[in-house]
Amino acid sequence: MTGGQRPVRGRKLADRRVRVNRPHSPYFRYTGPGQLVAKAAASGPTTPGGRFFARVRSLLFGRPLAFEEEAGERLPKKQALAIFSSDAISSSAYATEEILRVLIVAGSGAILVSIPIAIGISVLLAVVALSYRQVCRAYPNGGGAYAVAKENIGAVASLVAAAALLIDYVMTVAVSTASAIAQTYSVVPGLYDIRVEIAVVAIALITVANLRGLRESGNIFAVPTYLFLALALLMVAMGVFRIVTGTAVDVVQRDAVAFGTHDIGLFLLLKAFASGSVALTGTEAIANGVPAFKPPESRNASNTLVAMAILLGVLFLGMTVVADGFGILPSEEGGPTVVALVATVIFGAGSPLFYAFQSATALILFLAANTSFNAFPRLAALLAEDGYMPRQFSFRGDRLAFSWGIVLLATIAALLLALFEGDTHALIPLYSVGVFVVFTLSQGGMVRHWLAERSAGWVWRASINAVGAVLTFVVLVVVTSVKFLDGAWLVVILIPTLVAMMLFIHRQYARSARELAIRPDYVAGPPVREERVIVPVPGIDRAVIQAINVARTVASDVRAVFIFDDPARVDAVRADWERQIPGIPLVVIESPYRALAGPLIAYLDVLDQAWPPDHPSPVTFVVIPEYVAKSWWERLLYNQSARHLRRLLLGRPHTVVVNVPYRRDDPEAFDSPFRDKHSRPDGPPDAAAR
Repeated sequence: MTGGQRPVRGRKLADRRVRVNRPHSPYFRYTGPGQLVAKAAASGPTTPGGRFFARVRSLLFGRPLAFEEEAGERLPKKQALAIFSSDAISSSAYATEEILRVLIVAGSGAILVSIPIAIGISVLLAVVALSYRQVCRAYPNGGGAYAVAKENIGAVASLVAAAALLIDYVMTVAVSTASAIAQTYSVVPGLYDIRVEIAVVAIALITVANLRGLRESGNIFAVPTYLFLALALLMVAMGVFRIVTGTAVDVVQRDAVAFGTHDIGLFLLLKAFASGSVALTGTEAIANGVPAFKPPESRNASNTLVAMAILLGVLFLGMTVVADGFGILPSEEGGPTVVALVATVIFGAGSPLFYAFQSATALILFLAANTSFNAFPRLAALLAEDGYMPRQFSFRGDRLAFSWGIVLLATIAALLLALFEGDTHALIPLYSVGVFVVFTLSQGGMVRHWLAERSAGWVWRASINAVGAVLTFVVLVVVTSVKFLDGAWLVVILIPTLVAMMLFIHRQYARSARELAIRPDYVAGPPVREERVIVPVPGIDRAVIQAINVARTVASDVRAVFIFDDPARVDAVRADWERQIPGIPLVVIESPYRALAGPLIAYLDVLDQAWPPDHPSPVTFVVIPEYVAKSWWERLLYNQSARHLRRLLLGRPHTVVVNVPYRRDDPEAFDSPFRDKHSRPDGPPDAAAR
């Protein structure tokens, strides 16, 4: 690898020097005997076009990062709060409105019930947050409900949790983006008609930001998150102050939803509670992303979770109190949102604070999707490592991000928004079911965890998780029943469908592992099967000669197969073959139906059938000569029959496909012994172009 040492004569007669060549040094560094680490140059492009695209990628996504740089990509608590809590905190912008939209059908008196419902949801939030704090401590490697259920309940339960989480993350992106659009056309009504286009562009920008890596996305998202928190807390404080001092006046709305005449029954109250419970979505994201925090990961994650729960509870309950105190009602479709109406009343329509708050609200809702863009790819990577999703999802991109998961999430969310035309209220019924499935499985698994571990303080820890499991299970039953006909049935169908898909993938990987496994006591010896080589040729040219020379190094039994559809060429090709390539038999097959691959595969089958049955089947090497065009546009001039033949042969038993590329700019090929000294090196390889 080092290139060896070469003696060099000095200026004087007796002088001797040694020049050590290290051709590996630009691309590799040694870490031990026979062990190398690739440098960035080893993965760098070598063509002008490749270098151009690499510069574009670097501009969009940043320079590639090595694994040892991952520690620098870990998040401090301030950035982690912006990244992992934006989903939960931003739900305060639409959770209150979802409660009011249900209660308004029972008349003006029902609106007063919104505050008790909000208090009940806030209590549930506190229980869930305390329960997930235990998850952060017990499972510092992340994974959340999936990891908890897998270890304590079983594989199927963990897959149910994973499927529910994946659906929840997709819905988070769709609902948050749709709600952000609603905030924009609350200020600029003309944007209502292009709401889907705005959503797609926003998702694309968030995708690029996440492909750049965690730390840079944290810097991008911190500003709007903390701006929203500051303005929202200020707005709630001002609104509560006016309510307490008696200066609050009911707002007169022109486009408010009309009051209904339904009775305030138990079903209506449960439905309002279920609709408002969307405020809890995103609570589990911190527990799923513990490894993204700076050390000590568990402590930082649990503290961030508590801070997020307190902020969300204050904002959600405060928004509900202020909306009730000023008599604010939901608007008809296309009208301003409840939170926009609250900002209008508190800050004043057209004031700088109003526009700043609406901008911050729209931004944090757009960026709330970022919670899913961090959690979805990590969960998909865990599933891929366990063999329940395609292994591509565990691969990291140049910026240490799980690029496959990020791109898949963005694609599904964009399609979902287009399908539902960016309507938040149409998406909400699909939202809460998966969330409470995850909550219930996670807390139930934690109870079993503490009962098995019995570490210090396990009794009160298990009690907290048990209370959380019971409450979230009750809410799950309520949410599923009251929202079933509104769209929750789709989630009920999707979860078992995803579980079945993941089990199928796992079985396929397990089957492949069994087929590839060898006994621990096996020691590889010389080959026990005979070998033969078949070289399909279009005639005689440089690519064919190179392939024949490669075939001779593989086995002694080498034969060429010439498949033709023009009988006039046969005699000339056979005569040239016997004269120029002696010792290699040529099998000539006429193809009156002008097929190439079919007759060749049939010929291989005939050879196998003619093999003595008492001998093991031989390994057949099919050596395919292939002319490689120098430029991309030159490849359009050739029919790529070599690639088509390779695809057909790859699954054939006892068959090894060897591609031998011939490049006309290879100087060694031009100096080969079969080159005609009078021929031009760049002459058209007519036969190889087939």
